[in-house]
Amino acid sequence: MATTLRVIVDQLVAPVPGSLGRYTFDLTRQLIASAPSGCSVQGIVSSSPPSDYERVEAMLPGLAGLYRTSLARRELAAAWQFGMTTSPGGGMIHAPGLLAPLRRHERENGDQVVVTVHDLLAWTRPDALTASSVAQQKAMLKRARKHADAIVTPTHALADQLGMIAELGDRVRVIGTAPRSGLVVPADREERRARLGLPDEYLITVGTLVPWHGVIDVLAALGRPGVPDIPLVVLGPASWGEQQLAEVADESGVRANRVRSLELDDPADVATAIAGASALIAPAHDAGAGTVLIEAFSLGVPVIHSDTAAYVEVAAESGLAVAIGTGGYVDRLAAAVSQVLEHPALASRLAIAGADRARAFSWRDSAERVWQLHADL
Repeated sequence: MATTLRVIVDQLVAPVPGSLGRYTFDLTRQLIASAPSGCSVQGIVSSSPPSDYERVEAMLPGLAGLYRTSLARRELAAAWQFGMTTSPGGGMIHAPGLLAPLRRHERENGDQVVVTVHDLLAWTRPDALTASSVAQQKAMLKRARKHADAIVTPTHALADQLGMIAELGDRVRVIGTAPRSGLVVPADREERRARLGLPDEYLITVGTLVPWHGVIDVLAALGRPGVPDIPLVVLGPASWGEQQLAEVADESGVRANRVRSLELDDPADVATAIAGASALIAPAHDAGAGTVLIEAFSLGVPVIHSDTAAYVEVAAESGLAVAIGTGGYVDRLAAAVSQVLEHPALASRLAIAGADRARAFSWRDSAERVWQLHADL
């Protein structure tokens, strides 16, 4: 008997697919590639222009079909939030996020729904989201608690945190992430470096000026006396609200011309930027996954990271952990940066350890574990 796994791929047609869009693409692509004999993968997408359907089908060759709901993206999200629609029917449904048709169903009839939780910002950092996003995430988790057959998280750390928010019993499964597709240093890296304006030597970090992202802490650390005078590349926007990266750098004692931001979509550009850095700093105060670390590890770059639980779990001592604590974080970051830059042996050891650690993560493995999860259900 043929078995179809129906994956909600709607994030691929979102105006800004973002990290969830990359996750959806990479996982679904490998679910198709690793489908057991007699199994196939179908996509579920909101009512969209025909060009969006064509793009999804082109991105995911081998997709057995694409179910188009009768509702457009915004209306579909609202309907599923309140459990007001039975669309798109039953069967095995896997949601790469929390957005899913969560309702009462009979698993004995072959119906099952699995959702994915990537972070708990609606609870831990509600000020980082819009009021509507907070309400939607809380409502969807409430429905997941009642109706989901399993809830996937990318780390045990997030699973533990989730358990303190919602009683989910033994339904939580940890299935990790991996580097985005195409994250490989290209043959034309030197041309790309020139086009991106990358200096000969630099540090790199990822995030925005939102305080809990930690980019402000990195700037403050680089402004401390005695820290090597090295440029910083920020993979993220140059502003947040009224704050400007150059102004924050100047206030931190870092010359504005030492800092630049890059917003990159091409994985080859991202790989070029990360691989050319002396070290990647992952300073976030809160994280549910550690994909940023895994990507840097896969490119052989030394990693300095905060000791947020998800990062510690993913790094498994392959990076240089810096305690956030209740004070002194900036000084500890400054010391860690100086250590890595001034001791080539340490940097080399971190690069080797990270490259070895990266081998523990692959989308193929993640997809096979998703298939096994649905089989177990």
